[in-house]
Order: sequence, then C-alpha cells, then structure tokens
Amino acid sequence: MSSKAEIDVVTAEFFGAFDNRGGRGADLDRIRRLVLPGGVITMTGPQFTVYTVDEFIEPRRRLLAEGRLVEFSEWETTERTDIAVDIASRFGEYRKSGVLDGTPFEGGGTKTIQFVRTAEGWRIAAFAWYDQP
Repeated sequence: MSSKAEIDVVTAEFFGAFDNRGGRGADLDRIRRLVLPGGVITMTGPQFTVYTVDEFIEPRRRLLAEGRLVEFSEWETTERTDIAVDIASRFGEYRKSGVLDGTPFEGGGTKTIQFVRTAEGWRIAAFAWYDQP
C-alpha cells in the first residue's frame, strides 16, 4: 500500500472514531491508537483551544455517554496531502451532522493533520481544525 493510501486510511479512521449512527458505539480509544503520545490537538475557532489527546477525548466521551450527541458522523469533502519521506501534511475540508441535545445540526470546517511514519505505520503528530459557523 502506498504512503498516500495508508494516510487515507488513518484519516478515515480518525474521522470515523466519533461515528455513532444507527446506535453503534463511537470508538474514542481509536484516537489514542492514531495519535502519537504527546500529540497536540488544536481548535483555532471559533474559540482557540489546545488539547492533549485525553483532554480532547474526555468531553466528547461525556457527550456520547450521556446520550446528548447521537447520529453523529463527519467526513472529508476535499483534501491535499503532501508527503516527504517519513513526514506528511494533509489539509482539507470536512462536513459533519448529528443530533445534539435533541436538535439536528449540520456543519463543517477546515482541518490540517501532520503525520509521521513510525515503525507501526503512519500516525498523527498534530491536528488542528476550524469549525465554520
């Protein structure tokens, strides 16, 4: 499998970690498998926030466990991936939809993901996103 194909798989797994459509359980622990220990996750807007992996997962785990977020999914709509040997950068747009606290919503934004190739394959070193209002 090519590096680009491997990165496509990791990216799809990352987006799919929160999918809970049709009553299926989201796999938030997948984030720990995909992001390197010490990886940085940043939301640039509408409110700038920097997370560790656990800080990123925990509020989302609560939303899902409390049943406040259901029928959620998000997916890439465009992407550009640049690869230089063992490092890669992906820049793209995404859409999302679900039901939060009983209210259906749709949205999207821009994400950038920095990858490194490890002995176990491509992993996420840093991830940043901006949700479009």
